[in-house]
Amino acid sequence: MKKAFRYLFSFFVFVASLGIYMSNRIMYMKKKDEQLIIQRESDAGRLNLDTFNRLPKRDVLIDSPFGYSLKAVLIEPHRTNRYVIICHGVTENKTNSIKYMDLFLERGFNAIIYDHRRHGESGGRTTSYGHFEKFDLKAVVDWLKMTKGNDLLLGIHGESMGAATMLLYAGMLEDGADFYIADCPFSDFKEQLAYRIKAELKFYPRFFLPVADLFVRMRQKYSLGEVSPISVIENIANPILFIHSEKDDFILPTMTQNLYERKKGPKELFLASNGVHAQSLNENKEAYETAIDAFLVNHVFKLQS
Repeated sequence: MKKAFRYLFSFFVFVASLGIYMSNRIMYMKKKDEQLIIQRESDAGRLNLDTFNRLPKRDVLIDSPFGYSLKAVLIEPHRTNRYVIICHGVTENKTNSIKYMDLFLERGFNAIIYDHRRHGESGGRTTSYGHFEKFDLKAVVDWLKMTKGNDLLLGIHGESMGAATMLLYAGMLEDGADFYIADCPFSDFKEQLAYRIKAELKFYPRFFLPVADLFVRMRQKYSLGEVSPISVIENIANPILFIHSEKDDFILPTMTQNLYERKKGPKELFLASNGVHAQSLNENKEAYETAIDAFLVNHVFKLQS
């Protein structure tokens, strides 16, 4: 009896240790250093700090519904009601959004770049890959409309986790922007985690994933299964441009293809030939811009005509 109890106790200790380890990896993914991001983007010619610093802009603190502040920058070089919000990926921050912002500034839009919770200069203790972040994005959209009025032509561009966040926001019967550009999103977080667990940790996900989900539920009060853009994609009525690199082996391009196929109504798909994860713009700049221009002409600018 004592031996059986020891085995049972050891099993529970193992499961608890595993659950804490797995949920910690999910909740506290290591972020990139701010200076590393600045140096990387500057060295690649995607960031000119002097040019950025000369833009007409102002820093903004936007209240999250979860009690912390979101650090944002409102950039307004144009007298227009066209705005775009840029959502960065996990481990990155708003500096990484500048290259996407520049594309839209060149096309006559003003922009907001901001740090997701637990990233950059924003508050928040944990990362939830879109679950809590979608409500923060709603706060940014609401702030912009309250500040600039409801008569906006508004777009949202997201990269990786930022793209998933954007789709989750739009899919919760919000659809608060006029158009969306989803660059390399995952379609379902549990499916993505299972793929990464097998690829990185060499674990069999069928056992480890339920343990991770259980501990995230206990610690953060949501299920990994709720972080599923594909489950809400049919709620999004407004146009979406889906983008993914064909050679992406971190989030597979089939996830974007599945989202594209499930989406009803106006949509476009651009599969970039070069680059791995989140490198579609960096490695295919001309084709990326062409895809955006065609999308804007075919689905967006006609909204103001």
